[in-house]
Amino acid sequence: MVRLLLGTIFSGLLMTIQPASAQDVNQAVKQIEAAIHLTPDVDNGRRVYMLCAVCHLPEGSGTGDGYYPQVAGQHAKVIIKQLADIMARNRDTPTMVPFALLQNLRPQEFADVAAYLARQPMTSQNGLGPGTDLEHGKFLYEKNCVDCHGRKGEGNEEEYMPLIQGQHYNYLVRQFEWIRDGKRRNADEKMVKQIQGFNERDISAVMDYTSRLKPPAERLAAPGWRNPDFPDFVR
Repeated sequence: MVRLLLGTIFSGLLMTIQPASAQDVNQAVKQIEAAIHLTPDVDNGRRVYMLCAVCHLPEGSGTGDGYYPQVAGQHAKVIIKQLADIMARNRDTPTMVPFALLQNLRPQEFADVAAYLARQPMTSQNGLGPGTDLEHGKFLYEKNCVDCHGRKGEGNEEEYMPLIQGQHYNYLVRQFEWIRDGKRRNADEKMVKQIQGFNERDISAVMDYTSRLKPPAERLAAPGWRNPDFPDFVR
């Protein structure tokens, strides 16, 4: 109920936010550069993550419907970049608007929470697509996605390419459409051009295939795992 209410309120707030200016983008770059060279304090990252757990859940697994993405196990540099882009209004994320407006996070806290999340095990129960067009999805993935995101969706931290294995299908579809349509402004320009010809069947198939790319066994949480760092969290 809390997450749904937040989503409704913040979606309205998003309409008042202006697109990023060149100054905003430059500020994001400075925040990223500062954060990635800091030594993270993982324990403080846990405290910072308390701000995020109400939506992404204590486990960082997000929600199977894809409204909130899985952030556990994501590359630390990717998390830092996304936080900086959201704060600088270079990426629209409705439920993150208050944090962007209030500028609650500093580069050190970017580094801390990113390191904390990168260490968390990932859920194996992510939301999947219909599973009816996987051969087409595999063909598209291998043709278009492998060079940047890796054969198993492992991403590339040094190039800020997100890990997309084990991500929720509906979230992947939504982000892909936003990238194609120019709504997600911080996307890689090469990708934006590359996917312009994708139709709805293509998007569903390739994102369904992507959602089924599993992290290595050692990176997965056991079924039913609860994050012991948040023993009193009420789900």
